[in-house]
Amino acid sequence: MRLAEIFGANVRKVRLKRGMTLESLATEAGLAYGYMGRIERGQKNPSLDVAERIAKVLEIDPITLFRAPPPER
Repeated sequence: MRLAEIFGANVRKVRLKRGMTLESLATEAGLAYGYMGRIERGQKNPSLDVAERIAKVLEIDPITLFRAPPPER
């Protein structure tokens, strides 16, 4: 899995856990809805500034969004 895909999957997982819509996350992070969707799908590589803004809205350490899930055994 590419880093952009890992990041996007983690953003989606945390967003849903927080009960946020994609639109509300995009709005609070100051991003376009479509761009936020492409980030979540792993189609866009966000800048570090954007990753930091997303993490701030999600109230999570930015590095957490870049961590791959542990391998399945």
